[in-house]
Amino acid sequence: MLVRAGAAAAAIPALPGLRRLWRGAGSGTAACFPLGRALLGVRGADAALFLQGLLTNDVTRLVAGGAAPSAEALPRALYAHALNVQGRCLYDVILYRLHESPEEEPHVLLEYDSSVMDAIQKHLKLYKIRRKVNIAPCLDLSLWAVIPGERAGDIASSLAKCVDQALILTPDPRTEVMGWRLITKKGANLSEIIPGSHIGNIQDYHRHRYKQGIPEGVKDLPPGVALPLESNLAYMNGISFTKGCYIGQELTARTHHMGVIRKRLLPVHFSAPLPKDSIPEGAEILTESGKSAGKFRAGGGELGIALLKLANINEPLCLNIAGDKVKLTASIPEWWPKTASK
Repeated sequence: MLVRAGAAAAAIPALPGLRRLWRGAGSGTAACFPLGRALLGVRGADAALFLQGLLTNDVTRLVAGGAAPSAEALPRALYAHALNVQGRCLYDVILYRLHESPEEEPHVLLEYDSSVMDAIQKHLKLYKIRRKVNIAPCLDLSLWAVIPGERAGDIASSLAKCVDQALILTPDPRTEVMGWRLITKKGANLSEIIPGSHIGNIQDYHRHRYKQGIPEGVKDLPPGVALPLESNLAYMNGISFTKGCYIGQELTARTHHMGVIRKRLLPVHFSAPLPKDSIPEGAEILTESGKSAGKFRAGGGELGIALLKLANINEPLCLNIAGDKVKLTASIPEWWPKTASK
């Protein structure tokens, strides 16, 4: 067993109202989406120090607790990117704390895109050196996104009764419009954990992400290509500018202090549904006059996500697909900080 059963109950602190986190859900009940992402267990005395040097966020807030007076005051999850030495994104991750107090041996789950399983393990082990850290895949666990409906009820109290099946329920650390993250044991009965919930179509989850402009995985954040601040990492609570050194920090810190970010990932809406699997990676998006306005990253149906020049987002735009021009419009997500560049 990954964690003692009793620890799961403590993993569910007093939680804010669920309806506040989700507006306009298609169903009145909570939708649970099985995610095609994987989990690694990172455990050991040096886990905090190890992860701190590899990730953009301040891992000590999650793992060691910093100056927090108690475990209840600590976050349960943390979003971050692992960067290469040039400051470009390699992997987007979410960390989950399993240990209950700073006095316990650190035990963290690391969520990542399962298509890069071998690469991320190799990356972590490259920097492990002699640190007291154990890294192992968690094949006995399942990861879910939970999008509460308007009448989802009290998910937290329901989960507290099912500690033998559910390990973690926490608000998504990126933004409240993404609902919750739930980690269960393989084969867990979701209807027992969250009564009245239903299993959602994973395509609906991705449509929701695209509509909100939330990148996730290597298609949205191509390894060695995507820049963290252009990918809205700061807007998604995924970076600390005071934590000290980590791999790839120099370019990121310089860009932040210069205060000039000319391109950002944005949600885009197409005038017609996109053809499946026929859009080249990084396909160019053009202005009406034929100038480059950015690059398409990923999408489905009439929704997608694209890296666009902020100076062009209010202009008519189009994506050139095999000689056909598909019109699109970009928008600023409502969850962005109100001071964000328009």
